[in-house]
Amino acid sequence: MSKFNSIMQLLVALFFAVSLVFFLSFESTKSLFGMEELQSGTVVTFLLVGLILFLCAWGTSSLVARNLRSDLAKKELEKKELKARMYDLEQSIKLKNFEQRIEPKEEDKDNSAIKPRQNIK
Repeated sequence: MSKFNSIMQLLVALFFAVSLVFFLSFESTKSLFGMEELQSGTVVTFLLVGLILFLCAWGTSSLVARNLRSDLAKKELEKKELKARMYDLEQSIKLKNFEQRIEPKEEDKDNSAIKPRQNIK
């Protein structure tokens, strides 16, 4: 949709540029178009076509902006869910570490004593 929006904006700019050149150079090019003078109906037609093109470009721009806002809202919601999941995982890891500290550890009592020597022949 953004490509179509870009095309519409370029089309509006091109139309008004061609219209400007046409109206400014009408005195020298009126014989090419078979017109003796510029009628008000011709100007109104140009303006209406330009207005329609502009409204189409404006509509596509608003659609693209709305789509981007909805995508952004979805991404923010996903980010919040991931943060909540990460917080839950961190809390469960801390709880496991805390439980391991509380539980008495059963270790060999002979750790402090020197191990007996083995005689190898």
